[in-house]
Amino acid sequence: MHRSMVRLVVMSSILAFAGTVLSEGLRGAGRLSDFSLADSLHGLDLPVDVTGFLDVRGGRRIWDDHYEEAQSLGETRLQLEIEGELGPATAQITSDFLYDGVYDPHTIHLEKGLGWIDLREAHVTFSPLDFMDIRLGRQILTWGTGDMIFINDLFPKDWNAFFIGRDEEYLKAPSDAVKVSVFSDLANLNVVYMPRFDSDRYVDNRRLSYWNPVLGRRFGGDLSVALDKPDAWLDDSEIALRLYRNLGSTEAALYAYRGFWKNPLGFDPIVGRSTFPDLLVWGASLRGNVGVGIGNVEAGYYDSRDDRSGEGVFVPNSQFRLLVGYEQELARDFTGAVQYYLEHMMDHGNYARALRNASPGAPEADRDRHVVTVRLTKLLMNQNLQLSLFAYYSPSDNDAYLRPRAHYKVSDTWSVEVGGNIFVGDEPHTFFDQFNRDSNVYVGARYSF
Repeated sequence: MHRSMVRLVVMSSILAFAGTVLSEGLRGAGRLSDFSLADSLHGLDLPVDVTGFLDVRGGRRIWDDHYEEAQSLGETRLQLEIEGELGPATAQITSDFLYDGVYDPHTIHLEKGLGWIDLREAHVTFSPLDFMDIRLGRQILTWGTGDMIFINDLFPKDWNAFFIGRDEEYLKAPSDAVKVSVFSDLANLNVVYMPRFDSDRYVDNRRLSYWNPVLGRRFGGDLSVALDKPDAWLDDSEIALRLYRNLGSTEAALYAYRGFWKNPLGFDPIVGRSTFPDLLVWGASLRGNVGVGIGNVEAGYYDSRDDRSGEGVFVPNSQFRLLVGYEQELARDFTGAVQYYLEHMMDHGNYARALRNASPGAPEADRDRHVVTVRLTKLLMNQNLQLSLFAYYSPSDNDAYLRPRAHYKVSDTWSVEVGGNIFVGDEPHTFFDQFNRDSNVYVGARYSF
């Protein structure tokens, strides 16, 4: 049977089930305002808990981009989350069923999040000892103290989803991993082992156009990108550790990571492929009360193991990264937060000389990249309306990224939102301004059950 026909049959079955539940619920409730799909599902006396949502979104680019379609987003997403007990263990499966009107590949690729199924989670959790938890399988992982900035969180991100206007939860991509948590009075330890490298769902030219340093210009759907990605089970594994404890009202943590750069930042000129060089990271963080607000500081040393001298042009230089943040309530139902972020290139002199020799006239990265972020959030209409703005500004690159958003909770089950992703700057090769032509606005509606 043709793949599109299989997809149609499965989606039709799911929607038919949802429609049956909906009609039965409406028949018993009498009117829509009294209807709850969650109550109807619980009424079926299923052996598992079933929750989820139906999300519909659309968006368009603000500027013309001859590399990409004018429509930046157009999708219908049904998420089902199923959780149940398996003896002493708890099992959870969370999967999205997706119709994508902008980029709609037939082939399912669970690691890249492509196709009509995106398996978000599929894991079991159990406690072999009183002081130990183990989670095995596909899971969403996060740690660190940053707000939309990540130093020691080396788990996969989905930057395509972030930049085109999907819900913020989709910035985090899943990992296929084993997570072991050990608890004690002295400190707590998390160990995460990924038997095969899980890269970011990095920005690619299927949806977004961006700067290509090899071509010396922006590009998009006009060209394909060749990758050499570590993909062998066990040989290309990752491991991440976090040791943390509370010191009074402050949480302190130490981190370590061994794996690869999460994006294809390297390049092999012999075969003409982008690469994911080896990476080792050591870090630490503090988060706690500061005055009337909450402050945080986080740092990490990125050891680029394939080019520790910094003389390679096609491998990222080692870096020191620093983040300092503060958040507080500015007025009733109005909060503000600010962060300062630094990327310091460890061997900039060697890098600059190598770049001038290999590619005279190519844009040279600064020794220090500075970024300031501001988040403002205001709640109105009995806290049902949320107005927010998250802004990145880089004084060193002289570019910015703005994320305005308005979210309105219509009822306990329905919500709507409108937002945008706006990129501005002076140079097309800087981090944010390279996405200038990807600037977009979007609208969405969600029914949760």
